[in-house]
Amino acid sequence: MSFESLGLSEKVLAAVEAAGYREPTPIQAGAIPHVLDGKDVLGIAQTGTGKTASFVLPMLTRLEKGRARARMPRTLILEPTRELAAQVEENFVKYGANHKLSVALLIGGVSFEDQDRKLSRGVDVLIATPGRLLDHSERGKLLMQGVEILVIDEADRMLDMGFIPDIERICKLIPTTRQTLFFSATMPPEIQRLVASFLKDPVRVEVSKPASTAINVTQRLVASGSAPHEKRDTLRKLMSSAEGLKNAIIFCNRKRDVATLFRSLQQHGFSVGSLHGDMDQRARTTTLESFRKGSLTFLVASDVAARGLDIPDVSHVYNFDVPHHAEDYVHRIGRTGRAGRSGVALTIATSADGKAIAAIEKLIGQPVEWADGPPAGDDAPAPSERRGRGARSSSRSAAPADEATEAAPARSARGGRGRGRSAARSEPAAEAEVAEVAPAAERAAPAERAASGRPPRPERSDRAERSERQERSERQERPARQDSRPERNDRPEPVRPDSLRGRSDRRGDHRRGEDRDDRPVVGLGDHVPAFLLRPTRMPRPIRAGEADEALGEEALADAS
Repeated sequence: MSFESLGLSEKVLAAVEAAGYREPTPIQAGAIPHVLDGKDVLGIAQTGTGKTASFVLPMLTRLEKGRARARMPRTLILEPTRELAAQVEENFVKYGANHKLSVALLIGGVSFEDQDRKLSRGVDVLIATPGRLLDHSERGKLLMQGVEILVIDEADRMLDMGFIPDIERICKLIPTTRQTLFFSATMPPEIQRLVASFLKDPVRVEVSKPASTAINVTQRLVASGSAPHEKRDTLRKLMSSAEGLKNAIIFCNRKRDVATLFRSLQQHGFSVGSLHGDMDQRARTTTLESFRKGSLTFLVASDVAARGLDIPDVSHVYNFDVPHHAEDYVHRIGRTGRAGRSGVALTIATSADGKAIAAIEKLIGQPVEWADGPPAGDDAPAPSERRGRGARSSSRSAAPADEATEAAPARSARGGRGRGRSAARSEPAAEAEVAEVAPAAERAAPAERAASGRPPRPERSDRAERSERQERSERQERPARQDSRPERNDRPEPVRPDSLRGRSDRRGDHRRGEDRDDRPVVGLGDHVPAFLLRPTRMPRPIRAGEADEALGEEALADAS
């Protein structure tokens, strides 16, 4: 079958021929005719089989008629990651070389003003991540009533990794008469039920078994110890002894592990870069472009790089961690062996990864062979994951010399502080135990020491005497503090209401070591201002005759 038989326009066929493609892939041959007919399509195929071109080529053909209006895109493509969105934009630029279509990319890490200017001029194709798209919509900068085609790429990840509420909100903003296209490499049954709410009588195009892996990718499991430094040592050995290695992607489950492994490989002289979701957009784009051009040999990445990234000639994929979800394994190893090339996928596994490996083998429908046999059947956690000082110290002592430089300062500082705190806490505890020991135990202690051959410890009695002297001195000081307070006997005791009586019984001894009365605080409490304690003399009452005489004297004084 050729591209000419699929019904594509002459402009699109010329661009495809210029790109060097002669025959469509199975997913392209099965999906393109249905997309051109305006039907909803659910496409399932392995990674690296050309799913992106399955919707880009027919969309270019349909967009040759009509034009876009300001802030009202004609088509919308949703992608889970910024890198995948930028890759789809590159496909539209490559295959749409003979078209005068405007394409806008709405992703995080880019200025709102630049994106808003593109939207104001009108766009035919809008490629976006859900979060940034909703930001523009909520600001009133984007109207989606004119969307004719909605594409949800990597559908299982879009629906399975927290994008369900965003996708539902976006679908409510788009006309119900739209055409919806779903494309992905995996489609679990629970995701299919969600897909049923977004598509109307979709045509299912399934050219391979769901979640299957390419037969041209050699898959192996490599046994390793559970400690992180043991896994890093195993990875370095695999990287150094690999045959035919051109470049490789190393996948980790957590962003924190990506950063740690990146620094470790740098210290050991490998040409390596890192890629994870916490990096800003410019750094991510620069790192990915350096890896594509061959400036970097190894790329340590989280699963943000596993979804749909098209780096055609990746020779090896290393799974530093067995993925938590079996579907992620299919996407990870799908970065190698693309477009019919051969590839190698090696997964480092420990004794604790048995369940995850079983889930992967069940999903792909075939066992994954061990390179040198499975690990020892010890299900104990890694030394770094055990709780307590003993486990941490054992893992430190087991670390090889080439890994000790990575965390030596932190270990010394942390160990010193821990020992200081434990020693400081142990002395008061010992003193308290000696002060409270029973006389019988004190009498039995010398006999036990004599029987065991240990020398006597007179310091215990000294500590007990010091604690007793300290308690006596505290008791002697307490009355002195009470005498220094102002006398309150000359003041009448305030009358307490019934509602306040008995409240002091429920307070508890929160003032330890202090004598206090249990009366509730009334008025100013224990504090009485000095002016209230001063003696005052009441003025003598003025009689009526004396008042008249005083007024007369004042009148004579005024007249004179």
